[in-house]
Order: sequence, then C-alpha cells, then structure tokens
Amino acid sequence: MKYESYLRSCSLCPRECGVDRIAGEMGKCRMGAEACVSRASLHMWEEPCISGSTGSGTVFFTGCSLGCKYCQNYTIAHPLAESTGKKSTGAGAAAIPLSEEQLADVFLRLQERGAANINLVTAAHFAVQAAAALRVAKEKGLRIPVVYNSSGYEKTDTLKMLEGLVDIYLPDLKYLSPDLAQKYSGAADYPEYACKALAEMVRQAGPAVFDDKGMMLRGVIVRVLLLPGHVKEACAVTEYLHREYGERIYISLMSQYTPMPAMKDDPLLSRKVTKREYERLVNYAVEIGVENGFFQEGKTAEESFIPDFNGEGVLIS
Repeated sequence: MKYESYLRSCSLCPRECGVDRIAGEMGKCRMGAEACVSRASLHMWEEPCISGSTGSGTVFFTGCSLGCKYCQNYTIAHPLAESTGKKSTGAGAAAIPLSEEQLADVFLRLQERGAANINLVTAAHFAVQAAAALRVAKEKGLRIPVVYNSSGYEKTDTLKMLEGLVDIYLPDLKYLSPDLAQKYSGAADYPEYACKALAEMVRQAGPAVFDDKGMMLRGVIVRVLLLPGHVKEACAVTEYLHREYGERIYISLMSQYTPMPAMKDDPLLSRKVTKREYERLVNYAVEIGVENGFFQEGKTAEESFIPDFNGEGVLIS
C-alpha cells in the first residue's frame, strides 16, 4: 500500500481529522484505508459533453468529507456501518472495498463498455487511492478522459496529487456564504477552500478542449445547484465564477434539487425548486454575460438522477 503514510494521520480533506485510517479509525468521511465503491456504471444524466450518447463511466465512491444535509446520494455519502466487506450503509446501499488493482480494473471495464470517460464521483477522501489506481489503469491501457466530480470541498495539496491524471474537473461551488455553508454542510470554511480548490483545478486543466463530436477532453465545468429559497446565493456564486474566470470555465446551472427525507421539516429545502426561481437564476446568468453555460430543462428533479447504489459494476461475479 504505497499511500499508507497519507492515511496514518489523515489530512486529505479540509476536515483534517487526523485519524489513523490504516488502524480502522474513522473521521468525518467514515471510511477506512481501502477505496470503497457503491456503484460503477454508464450514466446518462451528466452534462451533454460528459455523458454524450454512450454515457459517462461513473464510479460512485462511498462516504463524503463534506456531508451536506440535503445530499441526494445520502445513503452512500453518510455511511452508518464500518467498511468491511460488502456491507450496507443503512438503506440497502452497497459499499465494496477495493484494492488499487481492483479499482483500476473497474475503470478498464467501463472503458470496454464504451464509457465516454471515467467519472470519479466524490473521491476526495480516497484521492491517493484513486491516483494509484489511475496510474495502474493507464499502464494497462486506459485512454479515455478522467473526470473528477467533486463537492468542491478540497485541499489544493491533495488536488496536486492528481495532476496529470485528471483531464476534466467537475466541481460544485455550493456557497459563498459561510453561514449557509455551516447551516447545510457543517463547514463554514467551505467558501474559502472551494474557491482555492477551483483555482487549482483551472490551473491544472486549462481552457476547455472538445473533440469533433462535442465531447469534452479537458477543462473545468463548475456546477451551481440552486437550492429552494436561495436564488440570491446562486446568483452570487454565478457572478463570482463569471467575474473570476470568464469563458475559461463552463458553468452548469442546476435545477434538479431533490428534497430528501432528512429535509422534511426544513421550511425551504423540503420542497423542489420552482420554475420561477430557476428562471431568475438563468436570466441573471444571461444578463451578466455568461456564454459558456449549461441549463437544465424539463422535469429534472426525478428519480433518474438518483441511481440504485447496489454495487452494480464493481466486482465481477
């Protein structure tokens, strides 16, 4: 295990829990030493230049160092059981620990199935394991782009471990308000870390590059998830992104917020985003001159955005 030293006193994410994950101690992410995966499949519900016609090869990692209260992948982001064997996280979701060689094989099988790219979903707490697996996979013939799909709550030093291995960064920028970040994600320092992390991602990936079919080969897409009742915050985030990066990045304005059971008593987040709320955000983006953007149309807050985390595609039976 080449990455053991990073996990003896873990500080991979901004939480800096300092736990010994090798010895089985668990910090905020509730994960141990081996990368743990809940699903690996072709996913059609990413941005068009990521999913294309064949689907993005999504690898959903278990656990999360941020832990938003409203997370639509709550069953895997908030694991309740220890990471041993094929176990349930409390709602029927699988969580399968993999060696770096096994994880590399997952990537290669997705490539064989025609995946447009390898999409690492919420891998911050497994960054060193993912980097090791990517090196193995590339040595074995992985040739499609690698997407790093992130909450944005990242340390720049950790992101530097991925330089040369990741082609496309797909982070969220959830909040600029420390108060909202604390309220919904328990991380008042989210804006500070996320803005620095984004700068590092842009430095690594550079300007967007597409192939002749419109598929992204390199670049950065930043997702802005509109939360019900928080149009002003989403507009502030959009303005910041456009002011800081202009057309060097793409901005994806998302209306797909899905109210989860944990938010049933919240006066705002217990409902979906209204059509009027989303129109206000899109109109604002147009007014300030955003050109490189993705908008969502139609009924986007549907179950299709929340896959079954049943271990599909992780191990060969």
